[in-house]
Amino acid sequence: MTNKVVSFGETMIRLSAMENDRLEQAEKFNAFVGGSESNVAVAIQRLGLQTAFVSRLTNNPLGRKIENMIRAHGVDTSNIEWTDSDRVGKYFLEYGANPRPSSVIYDRSHTAISNVKNGMISWENALEGAELFHTSGITPALSKSAEKVTAEAMKAAKKEGAKVSVDLNYRSKLWSQEEAKQCMSQLMSYTDILVTTEEDTKRVFNIEGNNYEEVARKLARNFDFEVVAITLRDNISMWRNDWTSIAYRDGEIYDDTTYELELVDRVGGGDSFTAGFLYGYLTGDTEKAVKYGNATSAIKQTNPGDMNWCTLEEVESLAEGGGRVRISR
Repeated sequence: MTNKVVSFGETMIRLSAMENDRLEQAEKFNAFVGGSESNVAVAIQRLGLQTAFVSRLTNNPLGRKIENMIRAHGVDTSNIEWTDSDRVGKYFLEYGANPRPSSVIYDRSHTAISNVKNGMISWENALEGAELFHTSGITPALSKSAEKVTAEAMKAAKKEGAKVSVDLNYRSKLWSQEEAKQCMSQLMSYTDILVTTEEDTKRVFNIEGNNYEEVARKLARNFDFEVVAITLRDNISMWRNDWTSIAYRDGEIYDDTTYELELVDRVGGGDSFTAGFLYGYLTGDTEKAVKYGNATSAIKQTNPGDMNWCTLEEVESLAEGGGRVRISR
């Protein structure tokens, strides 16, 4: 089996407070499985390209729950590195309501993936035949050893002839802006496709512009990317957002319609954009990538949990302007 896309990162157990409870008062939690890179792998797989997810997990019921959920969508998990030590990461989500924002508490110190070391994963096997390798700025932020393995994986992908995609995904609870800048600036030399936000670009690279298009041009010029995508979210209220994106390639800006979202769960929305964008890019061109990225993300944010339960038919219909109001019969 040849995997078109291989992603690498940490996946956790997510425990969400129910019915808008504060975490402090919650007595019940919904349990989901989620992580940026596995979210991308699952959504691309559901759109029709064979994907693989690489990570390091603890061999216990929580680790097996994570693998089983990812594998249930058809994603190849055969290159996960298993350990009988360490632990599985968790995070707790509290949904907000205007004017109180949603909030997250991480419990991910000393996890299996944070103790990954160079040489543990056979990247030659994991990347065999792959067209694209994907990771995010979250993975190198987990530990110095995870940072080294991320670089090892990206170098291996370039050696195998695969494109490298990175979602900048800055997390202030994992590292400082200066730490992120130092690490990610080095990793950009192996990156072909960057997905980011205007805010993360400013925090990590100190790059600003008069508009999103200028920011994208500066990124492409500074790091010589093949393509840059920037997602744009307007928070009208806690449960109502406007969502769109732009992409820049070879001097051209590509944009798309703006979706008015009635949010069910925005977590993983950016990951689903990345998935739809990469699917469109690998099967078409930059214009298709933007349209499919936006549509895939819009659909994701209407279902609970981190993972996207979309179908290709839904994404195609929405990308072409259908399926937004009427009942599907």
